[in-house]
Amino acid sequence: MTTINREEIQKFSKLADQWWDANGKFKPLHAFNPIRIKYIIDKCTSQFGLNKKDRKPLSSLSVLDIGCGGGLVCEPLSRLGANVTGIDASSKNIIVAKLHAQKSGLKIKYFNTSPEKKNIREKFDVILNLEIVEHVENLDLFLKSGSELLKKNGIMFIATINRTFESYIKAIVGAEYILRWLPIGTHDWQKFLKPEEIEKRFKKLNLNKLYLNGLKFNILSNSWSLSSDCSVNYIIVAKKV
Repeated sequence: MTTINREEIQKFSKLADQWWDANGKFKPLHAFNPIRIKYIIDKCTSQFGLNKKDRKPLSSLSVLDIGCGGGLVCEPLSRLGANVTGIDASSKNIIVAKLHAQKSGLKIKYFNTSPEKKNIREKFDVILNLEIVEHVENLDLFLKSGSELLKKNGIMFIATINRTFESYIKAIVGAEYILRWLPIGTHDWQKFLKPEEIEKRFKKLNLNKLYLNGLKFNILSNSWSLSSDCSVNYIIVAKKV
C-alpha cells in the first residue's frame, strides 16, 4: 500500500527548479509562508512551554515536514533552532531542497521517501502536513503513518483547503484560471477535505484536536492573516495522547 499519487508527484517534479523563485510558480507559497511559520512558532512554544522571544525558540524540538517540497518551511524552522527532517516523494524536490540548504549553511536532513515506508526510525515532537493531504493517495494510511512517527504528547499540523463552494471559486477558478497564481490543474476540488473529515480520523489515531483556524488572503494588502473563517484555507493542530 502506498500514499504516493504518481500524477501529483510528476506534476510537482516538473516545477522543482522553481521552488526558491519568489516570483515563479510557487509565488503563492512564498506569500503564504510568513503566516504559516508564525502560526507554527506560536503553537509550538505554547504547547511545549518555550519562550518564543528566544533567538532560537525551537532548539529543543525535532520536526518532521512531510511533503517538504524544496524546503520552504524546513529552512526557517531550522534557523529557529529546530532539528528538522524533510521528506518528499519527489526525488527532484529533495535534490533542490538539499542544494539550497547547503548554500544556506543549514543542517537539515532530507529523504526521498513517504511516511508509510518505515525507513525513518526516529520519532518527532512536531509533524507538519502542510498543503499535502489533498495530493496523496489513501489518506487514512497517510495520517496513520504520520501519527506513528509522532512522539507521545507531540503535535501534528495539517494545513489544507476546505471542500466548499467558496473554495471552488477562490482556490480553483480564482487562483488557477483568473489570477494564474497556480498552474491550472494544481488542485482537484474533489480531494479537498472538510475539517470534520480530518477530525473524524483523529479519533482512530489517538490524536486530540487542539486548534482549528482559518487562513484568509487580503487581496488589497497582498497578505495572509489568521481568521475564524475556515471556508477556504485552514490549519488544524492535534496532540498525540
